[in-house]
Amino acid sequence: ARGFIGWWMLTIALGATFLAGTGLEWRHLIQDEGLTISTNLFGTTFYSLVGLHGFHVLVGLVLMLITAGFAARGLLVRESAPKVEVLGLYWHFVDVVWVMVFTVVYLVGR
Repeated sequence: ARGFIGWWMLTIALGATFLAGTGLEWRHLIQDEGLTISTNLFGTTFYSLVGLHGFHVLVGLVLMLITAGFAARGLLVRESAPKVEVLGLYWHFVDVVWVMVFTVVYLVGR
């Protein structure tokens, strides 16, 4: 169980770091570059795609924190495995979506 909690918490920390980095990037783009959702099509697309993705990361982090709390209290049992697996699949789906968003926004869009 300790191995699970350790890797799970690392995943949460990396997800939170991603969200913090996104927040810093948005602050820079809005304050220093003047890019807002209403500036142009790129601004609209950028904030919509990255914001929607960030929301899904936040949802995943909340669910993973709840799961970590259950694990730390010894409340995850064998019957919980399918639910934890579905959460893991959700997280990986969000990962794959980020690869597509990154490609469209950061590589193609600029």
